[in-house]
Amino acid sequence: MAGTLNPTLLLVIALAPLVGAIVAGLFGKTIGRTGSHLVTTGSVALSFALSCIVLTQVIGGAHYDGNVYTWMQVGPLQMNVGFLIDSLSALMMVVVTFVSLCVHIYTIGYMAEDPGYQRFFAYISLFTFSMLMLVMSNNLLQLFFGWEAVGLVSYLLIGFWYERPSAAFANMKAFIVNRVGDFGFILGIGLVLAYTGSLHYADIFAQAPALAKLAFPGTGWALITVICICLFIGAMGKSAQFPLHVWLPDSMEGPTPISALIHAATMVTAGIFMVSRMSPLFELSNAALSFILVIGSITALFMGFLGVVQNDIKRVIAYSTLSQLGYMTAALGASAYPVAMFHLMTHAFFKALLFLAAGSVIMGMHHDQDIRHMGGLRKYMPITWITFLIGSLALCGTPFFAGFYSKDSIIDAVASSHLAGAGFASFAVTASVFVTALYSFRVYFLVFHGEERFRKIKHDHHHGHDDHGHHGALEPHESPLVVTVPLMLLAIPSAVIGYVAIKPLLFGGFFNGAIDVNTAAHPAMARLAEDFHGPLAMALNSFTALPLWLAVAGFAVAWYCYLINPALPAKIKRTFSGIDRVLEHKYYMDWINEHIIAAGARMLGQGLWKGADAGLIDGVLVNGSARVVGFTASLLRQLQTGFIYYYALAMIAGVVAFMWLFIPGKLLSGWFIR
Repeated sequence: MAGTLNPTLLLVIALAPLVGAIVAGLFGKTIGRTGSHLVTTGSVALSFALSCIVLTQVIGGAHYDGNVYTWMQVGPLQMNVGFLIDSLSALMMVVVTFVSLCVHIYTIGYMAEDPGYQRFFAYISLFTFSMLMLVMSNNLLQLFFGWEAVGLVSYLLIGFWYERPSAAFANMKAFIVNRVGDFGFILGIGLVLAYTGSLHYADIFAQAPALAKLAFPGTGWALITVICICLFIGAMGKSAQFPLHVWLPDSMEGPTPISALIHAATMVTAGIFMVSRMSPLFELSNAALSFILVIGSITALFMGFLGVVQNDIKRVIAYSTLSQLGYMTAALGASAYPVAMFHLMTHAFFKALLFLAAGSVIMGMHHDQDIRHMGGLRKYMPITWITFLIGSLALCGTPFFAGFYSKDSIIDAVASSHLAGAGFASFAVTASVFVTALYSFRVYFLVFHGEERFRKIKHDHHHGHDDHGHHGALEPHESPLVVTVPLMLLAIPSAVIGYVAIKPLLFGGFFNGAIDVNTAAHPAMARLAEDFHGPLAMALNSFTALPLWLAVAGFAVAWYCYLINPALPAKIKRTFSGIDRVLEHKYYMDWINEHIIAAGARMLGQGLWKGADAGLIDGVLVNGSARVVGFTASLLRQLQTGFIYYYALAMIAGVVAFMWLFIPGKLLSGWFIR
């Protein structure tokens, strides 16, 4: 069904969550809790249903690229609100709205007793609107609006419990770190505008070959490389790539539904989507792609190490998100953009599942998040247990599960790259398979199997304190259906979507026209296509490949260390105390940021304040000019005596001085002689 899409339909998809957010935010007290969650959940459900319709139409050949509103025109430059709906944006629309819908339903149970119930629903609905505006945009201006809007709403959500100092610190940290990345992003947009004269994707991509021939003024650098690296710095902040990753683990201070929404399908994937959307530019710079490849592989491996030493169930999954984002970024660097988007989709399902299952565990444990206080929860929380296991198997890349097809494709794509740094990247993403299985099953075994350690823990105000201020005796329990139903809904695609979607998404031309890959210069996708013989053959072939056995090794180590010989991890920790200290301090990145970068910025700010502002501007230019005027006035005041003879003498002296300066000397001498 080739043709164009209905722009009214697209407006409804984008604006329905905004309407829900406005109603819940402004009239929440009037319509009450039930009204708030009905209007916001209903609006997101409507967006999801219509997004599914759009996706089917796009698969049938439909396409849309048009403006719906002109915000401003400056000379020939038009600043528009418009939509570009192709396979890339349609896929993102379905993923974003589906995960958001599950989070909305889940929130009804999780936040049932929170006094900010209506406000929370308004925020998450507004977050969905912001993400939809980002992925549906047809120009960089609207993309930047959505980009900043998700950052703003994430600030509100991370600091939702603003009375907590830790939450206030975390949301400020997220906001500041993202501003660092956004500075690079807006520089990249500015360079694109300066050299193409347009913000519209189609116009920019049409001029991409011409941009590739230009040099950055005053340097020998290729202009396209500078543009792409600036754009990617924005992605480093939003998608939490090393070293701009530090905000994401602290964002766990927000309620658990937000962890799922931010870390699964929305904010952190915005950078991956943006680079994929701008693939016609990135394909023209091997230097930028190499930079992306190395940054992604560093994030994938070294953030996984940090997940091994965490004891907060949400933080373990947060570091898992960092590692998986590193996988996606490495795929982008290998020019395997479709694979990155494929992993983005599968990751959205199983990571949302893991976060929501972790929230269910936290509820069942009366809001104790320390995995050392759990154990044996399998028999108390059977639905949470099986769904958490499905999510963990998908995350570890178990054959036939969703994560297997996308992760193995990334590993193969990176191995096919010939860019600088590809050797290290291939090692990093392969080794990360072992690390992923280790931290995933460490959490799984400590939470759901083994000794019921929670019976030995005295749950006082230190251990039993929950997100809502509750305390009490600890007896684990399964969560209500409003919490477990979203888990079951997410478990289904986490198990099967990889098997179903790999062929059409990667080798069926799904992204044709939406993503541009120069297969001659970057052959990763072509080589994947040569080696692909169907999802069943891919799964069976994995039993002879290294990644699967690394995952098995990670599973075995976790099983032995945390079920068979639980004293061993403590012994290893003592033996390698130096390495453990580095990991516990998260490579000292927070210390560096706070004591070196922030301190340096503070010193610079104080220097500019005291030296430039107070000293130069206030002291010299403002106060100094005032003192000069005052001094001059004090001198002139001496001439104002009020005596007529003094003024007459001054007039005579002035006339003589005038004659001396302006009348020729001979004429003046003649006058005096005469």
